[in-house]
Amino acid sequence: MPFSPTVSQPGRFNAVTDVPGIRVGQVHRRTAPFLTGTTVVYTPSMSVASVDQRGGAPATKETDLLSPVNSNPGVNAIQLGGSSMYGLSATDGIVRWLEDRGEGVGLGSTGVAPIVPAADIYDLGRGGDIKARTTPEWGWVAAKSTMGGPVRQGAYGGGTGARAGGLKGGVGTASVYLGDGIYVGAVVIVNAAGSTVDPRTCELLGVQFGLGDEFAGLRKPKSSECTTAIAAPTNDDLNTTIAVVATNASLEKAAAQRMSGNAHDGMARAIRPVHTLYDGDTVFAVATGQGTPLRVNNPADGRQLSAIFSAGADTLSRAIAKAMLSAETIGPARSYCDTYPSACTSFAKAAQWRTEGTSTVMTRRLFNDARRHLEVARLPWR
Repeated sequence: MPFSPTVSQPGRFNAVTDVPGIRVGQVHRRTAPFLTGTTVVYTPSMSVASVDQRGGAPATKETDLLSPVNSNPGVNAIQLGGSSMYGLSATDGIVRWLEDRGEGVGLGSTGVAPIVPAADIYDLGRGGDIKARTTPEWGWVAAKSTMGGPVRQGAYGGGTGARAGGLKGGVGTASVYLGDGIYVGAVVIVNAAGSTVDPRTCELLGVQFGLGDEFAGLRKPKSSECTTAIAAPTNDDLNTTIAVVATNASLEKAAAQRMSGNAHDGMARAIRPVHTLYDGDTVFAVATGQGTPLRVNNPADGRQLSAIFSAGADTLSRAIAKAMLSAETIGPARSYCDTYPSACTSFAKAAQWRTEGTSTVMTRRLFNDARRHLEVARLPWR
């Protein structure tokens, strides 16, 4: 039956894909020596975007293009990936997929220049060989799988190898409807040096921002479970939480940058400490609307912009909580629900979040097929 949105409640899928003009594709592999993947946020129509980067150890690409003082008109896609700086090469596959579709900044007879900024988390060596990481083939497969609808959450896509404060991290997403056809959504890879858990109660910090029955059935953990210390893995001093917040409102580039900056408030409310020297915390903002843009220096736009910015921060907090609840125990990294089982006894949505939507498992056959598609003509050396 048709979905009728309710103001101040999640959209149909409670995902970033509720924002018109946003699609998501994911690829992953959990079989040793791999424990990594990548997530692609794709905008079929080039969309205004900006970024705010606050962590002390980022692995990013093409972020300077998103400054309001630079001429780049928008983005075609954004990568939220694993494999740290090595995984940034996966964007080459996304760029090629877009080029083959003729999407990007027009270069006349030369062709197009697809714009694909990226941020990656540190997950190297968590599944075995430190050289088991994403490549352009992974980006091509993820881009090819982009679609609307539900987004698979937990240890998938860019969140496959994620950890957060000694617990298993992952990918999470959420949305809210603001009325008048305007949605705000977020997708996040939670891989924080800080904790997503309140040390006094062992409840997830982001749950307090839940909408409707989003976290219905989730309980405060028993005190006996809460007194059990979480031993953080020894390599969790290399982290990063990365996200995209999106709206179908039309924003100027400066407003998009302000949206990305305000969204860090949502990260700070759901993770403590945050923006450390060991994190590369980065938030992108995307505006898919095509009408007259809202402007930060236009007083008439201030009220609507403030509502959008605030919704972006709260939606990111909710997405962080959903990522932690969706994550499953893999190896030594235990999930929140396995660490505090009494909290999740009556909470059934976590299983739903980690099974709806798709994330392609990278196989040798898919890898080789992608490699063939990425082959280019030989240069005419003389």
